[in-house]
Amino acid sequence: MSNSNFVDYVKIFCRSGKGGGGSVHMRREKFVPKGGPDGGDGGRGGHIYLKGSSQLWTLLHLKYKRHIYAGDGVYGSGARCTGADGADVTIEVPVGTVAKNAETGEVITEITENGQVQMLLKGGRGGLGNWNFKTATLQTPRFAQPGEPAEEASVILELKILADVGLVGFPNAGKSTLLSVVSAAKPKIADYPFTTLVPNIGIVGYRDERSFVMADIPGIIEGAHEGKGLGLRFLRHIERNSMLLFMVPADSDDVKKQYQILVNELKMYNPELLDKKRVLAVTKCDLIDDEIKKSIKKHLPKIPTVFISSVVGQGIDELKDLLWNSINSD
Repeated sequence: MSNSNFVDYVKIFCRSGKGGGGSVHMRREKFVPKGGPDGGDGGRGGHIYLKGSSQLWTLLHLKYKRHIYAGDGVYGSGARCTGADGADVTIEVPVGTVAKNAETGEVITEITENGQVQMLLKGGRGGLGNWNFKTATLQTPRFAQPGEPAEEASVILELKILADVGLVGFPNAGKSTLLSVVSAAKPKIADYPFTTLVPNIGIVGYRDERSFVMADIPGIIEGAHEGKGLGLRFLRHIERNSMLLFMVPADSDDVKKQYQILVNELKMYNPELLDKKRVLAVTKCDLIDDEIKKSIKKHLPKIPTVFISSVVGQGIDELKDLLWNSINSD
């Protein structure tokens, strides 16, 4: 999947179907001169649904389809015939999609499971035909109920990546390199900041044919919660990860300080992110000797930590063990 094809935010205009009006009709047959009212009910308007699909990883298919309309209900007719219902529309979206009202920002619904279906907009109810209004004192009602109008709204769809492990770190911390080593994912890797512009997903193989999902999130910079750098565009992807793997290069001036900056950015964006399990990986350890490593260990934060080098494979198995145990612990 090329970066240009990854779309995690779209704004669409949706309109459900309006209900069909009830029919005003009198029964007229050769030997039934006064058959009375027999106008049928109108059909309901079509609904618009969201459906989760594990086959989708992006909102690209909605990028050029910004207007979505359901079918209108058909008017009722004589002989108490009910009009046909309007055609429903089902919008398939990746698991992890959040639908918000574009004007109010209110969350309409969230899709968190494959096959999950949620109504986005409800179609208008069909109107009642005139036969429904016949009474002892009103034998020939010459009116019927109109169908309910359609609902319409501008809807924002945001994709929040679902993964077991989310990689959190500054640009060039080695996140993409790690993902390419432990999975079959092929993220873009280069020696300059913000090489990764969209999240990348990889399936990490573990012992006994077990596996877990890892997401490489674009790098954080200080002030990201205010929208600096890639800002809010990537921070939302961290919300749906089961646990967070913080990555700080061993050649940083102060590993603990770098870690604290990352934690602070998450806290300022959403304090609930700090409730997730955390593991620290000190990366690029092939660039330091044992003496420097000992010095770094003295000032590490009090969370599970492993020293790794994706280039030479140092500490990778230990990291997998640590992540697997953290994911599956209570």
